[in-house]
Amino acid sequence: MTFTVRVADDDSLVCEEPLSGLDVLARSLSVFPGRVIAWRVNHYLRTLRWSVDADADVAFVDTSSFEGMEIYRRTLSFMLVVVCRQVLNERLCVRHSISDGYYCEFASGPIDGASVEVIMRAMEELVAADLPIERVVLPLDRARSLFESQGNEEKASLLRWAAIDPIEVYRMDGVHGFYYAPLAPSTAFVDVFDIVSYEQGLVLRFPTVASPRELPPFQPPHKLTGVFREYSRWTEVLGVGTAESLHRLIASGSCLELILISEALHAQRFSRLADEIAARKELRLVSIAGPSGSGKTTSANRLRVQLRVCGLRPVTISLDDYFVDREHTPRDEEGRYDFEALEALDIDRINGDLEALLAGKEVILPRFDFLAGKRVTGPRLRLSPGEILIIEGIHGLNGRLTRSVPAEEKFLIYVSCLTAVNFDRHNRTSTTDNRLLRRLVRDHRLRGKSPEATLSQWPSVIRGSQKHIFPYQEGADVMFNSALPYELPVLKAYVEPLLRCVVDDSPYYGEAQRLLAMLRFMPLIRSQEVPNNSILREFIGGSCFDL
Repeated sequence: MTFTVRVADDDSLVCEEPLSGLDVLARSLSVFPGRVIAWRVNHYLRTLRWSVDADADVAFVDTSSFEGMEIYRRTLSFMLVVVCRQVLNERLCVRHSISDGYYCEFASGPIDGASVEVIMRAMEELVAADLPIERVVLPLDRARSLFESQGNEEKASLLRWAAIDPIEVYRMDGVHGFYYAPLAPSTAFVDVFDIVSYEQGLVLRFPTVASPRELPPFQPPHKLTGVFREYSRWTEVLGVGTAESLHRLIASGSCLELILISEALHAQRFSRLADEIAARKELRLVSIAGPSGSGKTTSANRLRVQLRVCGLRPVTISLDDYFVDREHTPRDEEGRYDFEALEALDIDRINGDLEALLAGKEVILPRFDFLAGKRVTGPRLRLSPGEILIIEGIHGLNGRLTRSVPAEEKFLIYVSCLTAVNFDRHNRTSTTDNRLLRRLVRDHRLRGKSPEATLSQWPSVIRGSQKHIFPYQEGADVMFNSALPYELPVLKAYVEPLLRCVVDDSPYYGEAQRLLAMLRFMPLIRSQEVPNNSILREFIGGSCFDL
């Protein structure tokens, strides 16, 4: 009995026996800008070791895509965990992303330079050995037993809380690892990397989507690292460093306390920010910037309230109202509207309005209708003597946006949700995924977008952030982490129904399934207990600032 495998951009293959992705790839005529690392089988993301034995539509995933690069990163992370365990008998903790890499530490303490050299040599030997990375499906009890025997008790406990049976794990050189999405088929597929000493640990460095076959220069963002360090102290105070600890805390009945303490820590940070701004008597403008889904609008409003406590009279303006009309929006290389580009905003009008407002003149502000894609006339505004202006938008750190305002009169704040509550010590929670989940909920609620529309636009959003926003983040006077330790469990109830609406013949079905697989390991928290001034309310609704 024969069957047909239809390969995107290639001829169809008529087959008489099962073929793995590696087999099909060997017969493919396609040329890819990056390393092929996985494939889609009938829209499902699969490891290249997955075999087909019936008619199927398939497409290869390479490292020039964000999806492919995430697989590359996960695979290298697993290899690093194995090397640290087998060569140095150390337990590795993957902390957070940093400069196209992952910052990692040993559970036992600081990592010295000699250890980093040993790890690098062992990783290179592992790549050269081309060891297979096998997908294994195990009963839940067997998987938990394996991880407990490896000293991964928190991973075993997370699997117990998630109650997924059977469970899919990966095995390499006798070591098992759990990852909620595929890995590369062997160690030889991830041959471009580096490991460098940094602070108390190391950074595992990766190539990028833009340059999938080479490493970018290592430029550690020192201010951003400090924000991650502060957030880690938060999670230590709360006792919620992993998803497993979130499960335990909620099961113990401490959910409300978690929410209240998390929000109190945010309030404390806003208070400190306001004090710092109030101490700078020459300031006329506060500019809040950050990537999409960071919570800039609520941050601006909460800062406005706190500045009132300090005796200042702030006025807030959203730069989103300065978008050019939809038909004038620049397009990216794929022909899609590029809303992340600076040119998507009317820069001249922004500078003109800022100059007029700070000179005490009256200005007619614009309002942008996102459903119609048009800018309309908004309210009139004149700043009274002593009033301070707060603007918020993704490009707020770009000097071109506020060129009409002297540098000494500006205070720049970078906001982003720098998630630090990981699934376990080997599986980090992606800041980018956190922002995507926020945006999926908000886009559907406020802008009438389907989840597919948001998912289709997201790669352009990421590229735009990397090009137009991230390069300016270290120029901020202050960085604010808008992530809340409890937010993924709250977002889960809103996002899962949206993602389940993505049908299986959609090109975004695989990404929807990946996000759903990730959320399966998060507990659930009711949104009723989220305060109405929380940054999270900007996305799920019910914010007091919407009144």
